[in-house]
Amino acid sequence: MTDDEIRGLVRLAIQKHLGSPANVESGVSRIAPPSVDAVPPQPPTLSISFGRYALPRADDDTMCLIEPAVKCNHCGYCQCHGY
Repeated sequence: MTDDEIRGLVRLAIQKHLGSPANVESGVSRIAPPSVDAVPPQPPTLSISFGRYALPRADDDTMCLIEPAVKCNHCGYCQCHGY
């Protein structure tokens, strides 16, 4: 798919979203859809730093694992690879 085709599809989507049906039938809508043989979009690969580990905790354990004097606010820092 060329840059011009992508631009046309984006313009068409924006026009449909904004509700300008008169403009949707303009030359932008004449762009051919991508071929069936095109590779579908792949999900982005996430860094291991975005992963979170399951840490089993007792129901009455409400203190932060990082700062024991502070009540846990469930930020998830103790569950991430960065810690």
